[in-house]
Amino acid sequence: MKIEQLYTGCLAQGAYYIESNGEVAIIDPLREVQTYIDMAENRGAKIKYIFETHFHADFVSGHVTLAERTGGEIVYGPTANPDFECTIATDNQEFKLGGVTIKVLHTPGHTMESSSYLLLNENGKEHSLFSGDTLFLGDVGRPDLAQKAASMTQEELAGTLFDSLRSKIMTLPDDTIVYPGHGAGSACGKNMSKETVGSIGDQKATNYALRADMTRDEFIKDVTDGLLAPPAYFPMNVKLNKTGYKDVKEVVSKGKNPLSPEEFESAANETGAIVLDVRHQSDFSEGHIPRSIFIGIAGNFAPWVGSLIKDIEQPILLITPEGMLEETIIRLSRVGFDNVIGYLEGGINAWKDLGKEIDTVDSITPEEFASRKSDSEIFVVDVRKESEYMSEHVFNAINTPLSEINMHLAKYNDDVPSYVHCAGGYRSMIASSILKSRGVHNIVEVQGGFNAIKGTSVGISEYVCPTTL
Repeated sequence: MKIEQLYTGCLAQGAYYIESNGEVAIIDPLREVQTYIDMAENRGAKIKYIFETHFHADFVSGHVTLAERTGGEIVYGPTANPDFECTIATDNQEFKLGGVTIKVLHTPGHTMESSSYLLLNENGKEHSLFSGDTLFLGDVGRPDLAQKAASMTQEELAGTLFDSLRSKIMTLPDDTIVYPGHGAGSACGKNMSKETVGSIGDQKATNYALRADMTRDEFIKDVTDGLLAPPAYFPMNVKLNKTGYKDVKEVVSKGKNPLSPEEFESAANETGAIVLDVRHQSDFSEGHIPRSIFIGIAGNFAPWVGSLIKDIEQPILLITPEGMLEETIIRLSRVGFDNVIGYLEGGINAWKDLGKEIDTVDSITPEEFASRKSDSEIFVVDVRKESEYMSEHVFNAINTPLSEINMHLAKYNDDVPSYVHCAGGYRSMIASSILKSRGVHNIVEVQGGFNAIKGTSVGISEYVCPTTL
């Protein structure tokens, strides 16, 4: 038996390859499926099953394409109702895979069709649990994605999740390995561990939501407390996962449309496309097309695209680092953004060579920031999450989380500089680009963010451990 976790850091998502006696099951595959096909072919094995734990909201899964290319059988748990051919399993239904067995455990709560998959080894012993978004390491799935169960409140979903965990998961042997659907950084939970493999015993001992003496009411309160609003693109990804989608090869082919600077400018004006610049933040700062939006491919790219652009049908024009065009289109497609209509051939240098207008972002060192702050009272904006800000922040800084920046435009006065920082410089450059695109130009971005500011003389609030907030 072979089990391999294929973890994608930018989505904090785990897909799984399971093989036994030449037969393969894939759990929660990404949209670009060639990796799974190649793994099976290289080992002389055949993909038999494609198990989906639920209708994912944070990414577009590869189940439809993988089934079309391999003949593998798509399997969902009870109550799922997709628009394509698949098997809707019953609770406790078993699927033979070579010498092992995969058992369906219906575990509703995160969503009503959510299911976990229990792997029984050759001797019929519980070996591992592929828990999807029902159980994470350190957390459980958020129960507020009501678009998947519109007739239920988040409290009702949380109560259902409590029952699923107690009756289906906490009863498993402590040595059962846990392979979750996500890790730290995903928007599908609020307290996830950076670890990506654990055990039932460890989780019963350390996961706040699995406390042995926890009441149902306590659980509902704890898992619903402090939930941020889900990103706007989530419902659209759910729809794609339920109804089907284009093959990613078609999306890439469409997006790899080279445009001269004149064609690029005309396309932006005629289609209303967003110009998305995915280079490094320092390159964007030094020179970019006016009103373009920066979201760097080297950072937490896809989730920020989904959170800030929101409409997956929005036309997009790309400016990418050399050699990163296809990778950028694929990462956009992972979260359902398929409408890339072209890219700037020759990059920003081609734009500059024609003498077209260039904008910049004023960016200063943390030492210069400290000097300016000590000389006068300046307007400082912290675009980190509220929990980061509450834990520790620059004195007199205001908090406008990046995900909510469009709601706080009235706070910015273009008559005075706004000194913008995040933790390390990535989010602050995204914020700066959005502000400039909305007409706020008197922006000064602090290089290295809060992590660098802490090494200067700037006054910082007393540290509060985030777990106590």
